Amino acid sequence: QVQLVESGGGLVQAGGSLTLSCAASGSRFSLNVMGWYRQAPGKQRELVATITYGGRTNYAESMKGRFTISRDNAKRAVYLQMNSLKPEDTAIYYCNGLLGSVNYWGQGTQVTVSS
Repeated sequence: QVQLVESGGGLVQAGGSLTLSCAASGSRFSLNVMGWYRQAPGKQRELVATITYGGRTNYAESMKGRFTISRDNAKRAVYLQMNSLKPEDTAIYYCNGLLGSVNYWGQGTQVTVSS
């Protein structure tokens, strides 16, 4: 069983930056893909970005150029650097990890961007 624990959310003004972190534990195997998703009030959960064990990244179109995903395989951690934040980025951000064919989710961390 894999546990994912996010940290780093909070309140930030528009134009500001935040870095989210997610640490994985509970498995001796490394997650094939790690990523971030978000869910705003009244909306479906959506992809933010993913990164493979080898470092290949994938971003949602609206996040390209503002968000950067990275991972530290030795620490079993994934990070999301978010710059130029907008009020519409307000959401609960969830860490995701794929091990084999099983998806794991963190509890989520709230990011609120004030205008």
